[in-house]
Amino acid sequence: MISIRPIQTVPDQVFRQLGWEYFISNEAENYLSTDMVQIDAAQQDTYAEAANTLYDIMVQTGEYILQKNLLRELGIPANMHELIRITWEDERNLHLFGRFDFAGGTSGLPVKMLEFNADTPTSLPETAIIQWAQLEANSIAQDKQFNFVYEALIEQFRRLRQLNPGREAAILFSTLRGAPEDDHNVALLREAAGEAGFETAFAYVDEVVFSDINGIFAPGDVNKQPLQFPFWFKLVPWEYIAFDEPELCTMLTQMIKRGQAVVLNPAYTLMFQSKAFLKYMWDLFPDHPLLLETSLEEPIGRSNYPFVQKVIFGREGSNVTVYDDIGLPLEVRGGEYGDQACVFQAYAQLDRDDTGQYYQAGVFFAYEACGLGFRRGEGRIMDDGAQFLGHTVV
Repeated sequence: MISIRPIQTVPDQVFRQLGWEYFISNEAENYLSTDMVQIDAAQQDTYAEAANTLYDIMVQTGEYILQKNLLRELGIPANMHELIRITWEDERNLHLFGRFDFAGGTSGLPVKMLEFNADTPTSLPETAIIQWAQLEANSIAQDKQFNFVYEALIEQFRRLRQLNPGREAAILFSTLRGAPEDDHNVALLREAAGEAGFETAFAYVDEVVFSDINGIFAPGDVNKQPLQFPFWFKLVPWEYIAFDEPELCTMLTQMIKRGQAVVLNPAYTLMFQSKAFLKYMWDLFPDHPLLLETSLEEPIGRSNYPFVQKVIFGREGSNVTVYDDIGLPLEVRGGEYGDQACVFQAYAQLDRDDTGQYYQAGVFFAYEACGLGFRRGEGRIMDDGAQFLGHTVV
């Protein structure tokens, strides 16, 4: 059984000083748990080694996907194919960071990869800063946590500069309007980029000026011309751009081909983001202890094992169904992605506490595994109602 300890909450003033009022708003009530997960050093190492191993497997699988021309099988539309190949083959397009979601790892259950949030991973403030503040609020030593996410991000932005020596170190960050939690994620990234020597700016996506001739611009005020930015970080999923903004997709392809912009995370992360990618990881590494058997075909009749049906570009637990070993649904979540193709993944048992709640681990990867956090929910499917829990290494 997972080990939990109650903690004192971080004072509201800390969030106000950080400018992260969302976390103390009514909207986020109960999102930050008043419990903390306790793990030992061996469990910490297991999570880190799992993420590092799996990222290597994903790179090998990505190379296989491109060699075999399987992007369409991942559900990726044709207007993204060229851009994925361009960014994959050019090391200047650095994958800044992603987050693995894992089952198991804390109570004798084996660690299993559920999926990888490669393109627009969130929960950065919670993992990198807030759970560290929880240690401080509870007089726990700072080194009692697997968490160097912020430092790893700074190093990644430094690598980005080194990989683009002829490009001005200026980056524009963007989110969609109306999502304050996204704004807080980007605020943390801006701080890390600034410490790595970047000039930074922010604009909502609807304010950004795109020119297929000149590149990407932040809006100017009444006295200034728009400023061009050679780097753009968008907390907007690539599949949204591909499906909903095809003209923008075409423009970005041309800009990146001409070297006018580097867009982060790079387009090839859409491969990793597709849950159909899990099928090819399994094909190439069958029975790997960190992987779950995954298929594009629904099990017929008795599968002999519980399985999960997921849409390939679903988010926050939407459109997920958990089935038992005779194909009857145990748990169902609806959502807005029901028209997408699905994958069918063997079910991995989640860690639980003595109240029956379920836990899922999240490990951030930024060049290497760099931080751990947990989510807790009443059911097997972690949706946007799940809580975030920090951790301590005992």
